Formats: sequence, structure tokens, C-alpha cells
Amino acid sequence: MKHSKFAVIGVGRYGLTIAKRLAEKGAQVFAFDNSEEKIETIKDDVAFAVTLDSTDIRALQSQNIDEMDAVVVAIGENFEATILTSVHLMDLGVKRIIARANGSHQKLILEKMGITEILTPEEEVAQVVREKLINPSIISFLQLPDDHEIAEIVAPKGCIGRNLDQIEFRNRYELTLVTIKRLYEVDKNGTQCTEQHVIGVPKSDTVIKEGDTLVVFGTARNVQRFMDINVS
Repeated sequence: MKHSKFAVIGVGRYGLTIAKRLAEKGAQVFAFDNSEEKIETIKDDVAFAVTLDSTDIRALQSQNIDEMDAVVVAIGENFEATILTSVHLMDLGVKRIIARANGSHQKLILEKMGITEILTPEEEVAQVVREKLINPSIISFLQLPDDHEIAEIVAPKGCIGRNLDQIEFRNRYELTLVTIKRLYEVDKNGTQCTEQHVIGVPKSDTVIKEGDTLVVFGTARNVQRFMDINVS
């Protein structure tokens, strides 16, 4: 994670929190905003902070923005700037763009543009954003007190083809596997389609398959350790 490079464009209160949390996780964070005052506020907390106009494609290009693992467009007060910035990032070939929307109308516009990861402050707090950026395998999670969480994660490669007894969720990782979400081929009016269903309470001989989503409970540290060990 220490070698991950993320850019946060727009460091108001929301973007500031995202940038700081990413930096705390050990990521290399680049912060951009057209306000010198905001850049002064965050410059000591991130690897790099620059005042620039993100609606100027040349300004973005000068910062090698296409080399980032992901770019968060967290501009809150100017949706036109969000749109233009996102278009420029797409044109520059940025691998992963995550944009902020205030309300359903803005979200719809971004979706129509082809932005698939959209932040809505009403629904997602910066902590959730941080986890999704650092751990793309985490589909969603519920933060609980005392650093515990219930996380939905894509089954790591190291678990595929193994049953729960072999993996030893509790003994080895101090995790509880709550359930598994599995993809099934179903027939709907003569048309084959794929649907995800919960398999119920997993048994000791339940074998994890490729494409499964694991719902686990434990500390954030143990969830991360489980994913790191079984990544391949």
C-alpha cells in the first residue's frame, strides 16, 4: 500500500478528509485545488500539494496525472468543474476515476459520462472511500466499534477451491465467515442470466468458488491480513 499513488482534486472538508486518511494508510497522496489557502492547509499531511485549475487539461497533464492508481474528484461547490475535470481525466487515460456527486441528478449525469465510481457524501463517509481505494477487493463494509467491521470482499485467489476447514477462518485469522454470496445461472422467461444469491450459513465442507463474495466479521487488521496472505 505504501507504493500506491492517489490524487485528490478538490480539498475542501470532504476531499481533505479523504486525502488525510489515505496518507495515514501509507499511500502517496497528491492534493490539487485552485485555492492556495486550502493547499496550505493540507501540504504538511500529504506527499505533494499544488495549486492548479483542474479544468485546464494542460495543468493536469503537467502533473503526470495518468500515472496515478486512482484520482478522486472531490470538488463540491462547482459541478461544472467536476464534469470538465472528469472529462479531462478520461481523455488523459487515468486508470480509475472516482467523482463526487451532490444528489441524484448529478450522479445520473456522471453515470451517463461513463463514471462508474461515484461518491455521494450523504451515503459514504471518507472512511469508506479510503477502504475502497486501498482495498479494491472490498465491495462494501460496515464499520463497528473497537476497530471491528463486517466486510464484503471478493474471494482471494488463495481461497478458491478450498473448503472452510482448510482455510481456518477462526483459528488462523480470527475471523467469522458470516455467509457467501454466489453467482448462479438462472433462466428467466427463456433467457439465461446471472444472479447473485446468499448461500445461507456456510458449512465446514463448503468450497469457495471463483466469483464468490465473502461476508466476514472481525477486526479491520485481521480482514486485511486475510486478504494479504491469500492474494495469490
